[in-house]
Amino acid sequence: MKLKITIAGPKVHDVGYRYFLLGIAMSNRIRMFEAHNIKSSEGEAVLVFADGDEEAIKAFCAQVETERPARSEVSNIVFDDFEGDVMRIGEYAQFCATIQLNKAIPVLLEIRDNTKATPQILEEIKAVRKNTDTVPQVLGEIKGLRDDIQPGYANNLRQVQADVRAIKERLGMQ
Repeated sequence: MKLKITIAGPKVHDVGYRYFLLGIAMSNRIRMFEAHNIKSSEGEAVLVFADGDEEAIKAFCAQVETERPARSEVSNIVFDDFEGDVMRIGEYAQFCATIQLNKAIPVLLEIRDNTKATPQILEEIKAVRKNTDTVPQVLGEIKGLRDDIQPGYANNLRQVQADVRAIKERLGMQ
């Protein structure tokens, strides 16, 4: 049984829809399958072709109607009979890998170009580190000063407490 499916909506491209459908086709043991992103009157659309035994195609259609990729927004799904040729699913998987490589190559080249600035950034990090190497020494000095100051505070606090007690005794507030 050959089938053409059009899945249309505001967000059916760049959400992994074709790979999602490929997985469903594989799980239903459909051997002839392909899917393509196209523009439609409703905006974005995925055009799907499947060829397999009737039970497998019916199960595939049921999943297409009820399951969707996480970020997709579908407004319409149309199922039509189809008479043309359909690509073997393995060939379609290779086609998908090629599409993804074509998307990835510019990104990888940009990453490579951006990492050329890394030596300069490393020098800047070393300079910052050199300036912060004295932080532990300074913290040690501050702690030492605090230890020196604390006994004096304790004596002063004890004297204030004694004075408050004496004032309360004179006023009869005990």
